[in-house]
Amino acid sequence: MNILEIVSLTKKYGNITALDNFDFQICDGIISGLIGPNGAGKSTTINCIADLLEYDSGILKIFGKELKNDPIGIKKKLGILFENTDDLFLYLKGEEHLHFVGEIYGLESNIISARIDELFNFFEIESHRRMLIESYSKGMKKKIALASIILHDPEFIILDEPFEGLDVLTIIKVKRLLQQLKAKGKTILITSHILSYIEDLTDKVAIINKGKIVFQSETKDIRNKIKNEVTKETYQSLEDIFIDFTTEEEQKTELSWLK
Repeated sequence: MNILEIVSLTKKYGNITALDNFDFQICDGIISGLIGPNGAGKSTTINCIADLLEYDSGILKIFGKELKNDPIGIKKKLGILFENTDDLFLYLKGEEHLHFVGEIYGLESNIISARIDELFNFFEIESHRRMLIESYSKGMKKKIALASIILHDPEFIILDEPFEGLDVLTIIKVKRLLQQLKAKGKTILITSHILSYIEDLTDKVAIINKGKIVFQSETKDIRNKIKNEVTKETYQSLEDIFIDFTTEEEQKTELSWLK
């Protein structure tokens, strides 16, 4: 079953086409990666999935239903981490923020409290739970945002740049957490500019450029993809493929003084 099914989605901002008859699917129970250069359409895609943007045409189904037909029911099963953590409730304390999120999702008070204790310990921000989020560092804001989106145990988790601002040990911990969530049957979509993490974590990866998918593959098969039909040379990494599918030939230049 496809947890997410997007068909011919188009979204324009004035004369700029952010998504151009965009097609994209995600199967149940896997970790997928969606990568692309700045302005390629990744954030627009996520905002359409989150129902924050109205698209111009096309079909967007989550759990087999069109989002517009059951927005509340679908959103209860989603956990979406946005890249901009400034959208948190900055004038709430950390634990107040998580309590508020838990109540929105209809969790019982004792369950909220127990999960909050675990989450503060897991992300090692226990000492800041009674401090205003405004005072948190960038990394701590990312941690409280991550805690917010997994608190209600969603079925479909979408993470936009989840590793940005995190220290190395927390990155390792979050990567292990994502594998545990997958083992529990969760479906996960990750966008990240750190391609090695995408190659490390995902089962499938897609590259978006200029509002269209230009490459898709199971991640394990990336190094078997033929780069040169004559020599049968294969790609050496996801980065290799990314450059090939998103960079125009005239952009592959070097600085004159470094030649």
